[in-house]
Amino acid sequence: MGLIYAIVRLRNYDDILLANKRYIKPEEIRSETIKVLVDAGASMLSINEHLKNQLGLNKVYEREVELADGRVQLLEVVGPIEISFENRVSISSAFVLSQGEPLLGAIPMEEMDVILHPQKEKMIINPDNPYIPKLKLK
Repeated sequence: MGLIYAIVRLRNYDDILLANKRYIKPEEIRSETIKVLVDAGASMLSINEHLKNQLGLNKVYEREVELADGRVQLLEVVGPIEISFENRVSISSAFVLSQGEPLLGAIPMEEMDVILHPQKEKMIINPDNPYIPKLKLK
């Protein structure tokens, strides 16, 4: 199986809350539609510094993480951020890498109830739950 990419929309969730309370207009919600590398072996969403700035995301905390090459780094965590794929949504935080392509990990994928289709080499809505995502809480 090769690399799998998906098109997702990222929105600043603080902006969404402000729009819901009518402090800002819906069209003022900072949003980016991007191509992400989908990696079920990773845990969370990772974005680069440019996306963090474009979306106006605030630092929540820092966390030590192990990267794919085995290096350990202290990374900034920003959020909250809304991730949308087709008819699915997840509210998450994101790790900020100084550079590189955005990466979608297993935790937001599971919340959105999406799966990787190896033959088609794409991320798809779980066909067992096409209309409403299902999540196990046990």
